[in-house]
Amino acid sequence: MAHPRRRKLAPVRALKVLRDLVSGVEPLDFGPPVTHVYDPLVYAGEATRLYVERFAREGIEALLLGMNPGPFGMAQTGVPFGEVNAVREWLGIEVEVERPALEHPKRPVLGFACPRSEVSGARLWGWARERLTTPERFFSRFFVWNYCPLVFLEESGRNRTPDKLPASERAALFEVCDRALVRIVECLRPELVIGIGRFAEARARAALGPDGPPVGTVLHPSPASPAANRGWRQAAERQLAELGVEVGRGA
Repeated sequence: MAHPRRRKLAPVRALKVLRDLVSGVEPLDFGPPVTHVYDPLVYAGEATRLYVERFAREGIEALLLGMNPGPFGMAQTGVPFGEVNAVREWLGIEVEVERPALEHPKRPVLGFACPRSEVSGARLWGWARERLTTPERFFSRFFVWNYCPLVFLEESGRNRTPDKLPASERAALFEVCDRALVRIVECLRPELVIGIGRFAEARARAALGPDGPPVGTVLHPSPASPAANRGWRQAAERQLAELGVEVGRGA
């Protein structure tokens, strides 16, 4: 277990990682079919800061690693997998969110007034609430982080994930995001890094290498996944158990 003073330092160090991540991705260029790039660490930075200050701890059991913000989740709230109701009602975070400098007309940032629910976030945080009941219990064991902080939108408004970017753009982006992941692992010192989906698992393995903590994966809760729609919680808990992570109700 981490020393209390070191636990208090974890959010400070994590926020420094985020500031450097913002600086690292800011000069990157992305071409067609991407027409708009959002960085919620900038325009929703106050919510992100509160999330990290309240919940980042050193010596956790597992870092749960997502891919990048969803347009109706972190893009609106600044919190990974940040479905509006879950962030407001369970995590207790609700602040004014600004707007991206260049906003897509079909994907406005409405912050906590966003009427749409991000299914992935509702599933993830709903599971956390059901199984661990309070944020304090959840975050004493886990922390949720996104590998890439950026949202990529096409002219149609379609969300484009980082793995679909051209190779040259991916290389520059992944260099920055890999560095941030290594540093956040150094801050939080998790026993495991668990990719939420295969992309996050692959990036964790590439960034952390053989000297980092063990890396595993759980099914991504996206509604685009037929397996997730057939029962994401059950599948994820089976995979967690295989990794040695047992999460009982109210544990």
